[in-house]
Order: sequence, then C-alpha cells, then structure tokens
Amino acid sequence: MPPAHSRIYSLDVLRGVATLGILSMNIQSFAMVEAAYSNPSVHEWFTGSNVLVWTASRLFADMKFMTIFSLMFGVSMLLIAEGAERRGQSATRLHLRRNLALLLIGAAHGHLLWHGDILAPYAICALVVFWFRRWPPRRQFLAGLTLLAVGSLILLAIGLSTQGWDQASIEDFEHDLAPTPEMMAEETDIFRGSWAHQMPRRSALAFMVEAIYTPLFVLWRSGGLMLIGMAFLRWGIVSAERSRRFYLAWLGLALTVGLGLVAWGIRAGWSTNWDPIQFTFFNFQYNYWGSLLVAMGWISAVMLLTQSALAPRLGPFAAVGKMALSNYLGQTVLCTLLFYGHGLGQFERMDRLEQSGVVLLVWVIQLLVSSWWMSRFQYGPAERAWRAATVGSWPPLRRSTP
Repeated sequence: MPPAHSRIYSLDVLRGVATLGILSMNIQSFAMVEAAYSNPSVHEWFTGSNVLVWTASRLFADMKFMTIFSLMFGVSMLLIAEGAERRGQSATRLHLRRNLALLLIGAAHGHLLWHGDILAPYAICALVVFWFRRWPPRRQFLAGLTLLAVGSLILLAIGLSTQGWDQASIEDFEHDLAPTPEMMAEETDIFRGSWAHQMPRRSALAFMVEAIYTPLFVLWRSGGLMLIGMAFLRWGIVSAERSRRFYLAWLGLALTVGLGLVAWGIRAGWSTNWDPIQFTFFNFQYNYWGSLLVAMGWISAVMLLTQSALAPRLGPFAAVGKMALSNYLGQTVLCTLLFYGHGLGQFERMDRLEQSGVVLLVWVIQLLVSSWWMSRFQYGPAERAWRAATVGSWPPLRRSTP
C-alpha cells in the first residue's frame, strides 16, 4: 500500500490522462446524433480520414479511458474510507454523504447540460461496491472479474433474445442505432435549438442512462472495475510500486492481445455492415474484453513514465487529475457551448477529423488552466463544492504561503 498521508503522484497523473482521454470518445455525443457513438456508418462521410479517426479511437480510447476512470473511482473510494477511519471518523457516513452529493451533481449534469453523464451511475455503483472494501485484494479482483463477466453475459443474453422479438421491436431497435434521415434531422433540430427546446430529449436520454443503462451495464462493468481498482491499489499497481519488468509485460499484452481483440471486433463490424444487433451485442464483446488489456497498457505506460526521469514533466497531467471533476464538467460546458443551439450551434456540422481538432484544443486549455489553478489553490472549484457538501463546511481554497 502507498503512504498513508500524502497524495500519490502516479494516481493524479493517471486520473488526469483518463479525464482527458474520455473526451476523445464523448466528443461524438456532443457533436453528432446519438446513434453515431455506437454506429460509425450513420453518416455518408464515413470514409477516408474519418474512418482512420474512428478506428484509432476504437482501438485506443473507446472503453479504455472509462475503464481507467472506473478503476480510479474504486481507488479513491478506498483511500478516502481508510483515511476517515485513521482519523477516527465514520467512513460509512462520509461515503454516503459524498456519493449522495455526487448523485445530485450527476443528475443535474445529465438532465440540465448533457445526457451522457457518468457521475450519477458511478455514485449508484459506489453505494453498492463500498461494502466490499475490506475484502482481501485477491477476492476483490476475482469478484470484479465476476461482475464483468455478468455484464458481458447480460449483453449476450439480450442479443440472443432478439431472435424471439417481433418485427416491429427489431425495427425500433435498428432505427435507434441506424436512424433514418428524418430521425437524424429531427435530433439535429433539437440540439441546434434553445436550451429549453433540448430539455425533453436530453432529460429523457439521461433518465434512460440512469434507469436502464446503469442496471444493465454500468453496475456490472464499472462496479466490477471499482473492486479491481481497490485490489490494484493494494497490490501497488497504480501507485507505481511494481517493477519495470511487470509494467513492460502488461504493455506488451496490451499491444498484442488487447489491440488484437479490439481490431478483430472492428473487422467483424465491417463484415456485418455494422448490423445494429450483431455490433451491439456480439461484436461488442471483443472491445468489452480487449479494452481491459488496452487500459492496462495505458496504466503501465503511465506508471513507467512516473518511474522515469520524465516524471516531473507530467505535472500538468497531475494537475488535471487533481481537479478531474471540474475538468469533466468543464468539458461538457465547453463542448455544449460549441455544438448546441444555446451556443455556436455546430451540432452535426463537424466530421470526426474536425472533432479531433476540438479535442486537442480542449486538452491544451485544460492542461494550461489546471496547472495555473492548482499552483494557486488547493482544490478545483467543483471538488471544493463536492467536499463542502460531504463534510458540511467549505475548506480553505488558497494554498498557504510558506
């Protein structure tokens, strides 16, 4: 286990990398119709450089950074609980207050700003996973893998059940992932409209994430990863305590087996012409499992860098990680102002290559602003509000001068 009373640099850097990386996938939901996230072929311009951008994001980003984010949530959960117990406080009371506050933040984020919120589902997962924090790491790891397997089997079972669906149900599902031009035009009109005009669609999609997507998918996958994150902390994997050989071995597995599985899933998608049922429930399995290994590759790369002479140069990424909540919400604010009708209205006006330029710009902004902010203040703005809601008082913001 890492030192008890200090921030762990590798955790901050890894959290920062994951926070920035998530935008490379979320940009699709900000910029395009909802179906485009799962079905890359909904646009006629899915050719050339746009295929390359999508393929790269599928190989290196899709579910990979969310995997790391889930692992880190479990890490934070364990560190905060153990820190409270060392201070003689109730870890349970602190955890419940912290995650109920996060649930409210997430619900507001999802219903008022962007329907792709993951904070509320994470808070729900945390309310369950917390009770297993005292398990030995090996049991946590095996339980986490079991939950991941359950999530995978649920998707397979739903896919197999489609053989018994009536034609109307199949068509409705296919239209969700392969919408007609009229459906795409309607969604475009909504998100290019005013904030109030967007509200019914945004809130309905957010509710679907909370009420359907969370119990069917997030609870199993993210909950399992949170348990594995606790085990990884205790084993010293995410605190850069393992050997260089250990991380190089995992990096090798990521580049071979992990990327190989994801690439095979991409090939399967092309071979079935992105059939919605095949791609969602069956071809998706390659990325579901391959992403775990690729995420381990990202983790290993970050740990190797924090062990190297380059570690001090990773400070901007650590700053982003220290204010991950502020940056996650900040990404929503910046992107909705760019793409939605209450801002510049660029929804469905940028292809995937142009979207990648937006991602790079936001990364630069957040690296610079986070470094400036954390050099002067102890907390990010959202982190300070979250902490105040958790402990019942506002912590000091400015750093004390020596």
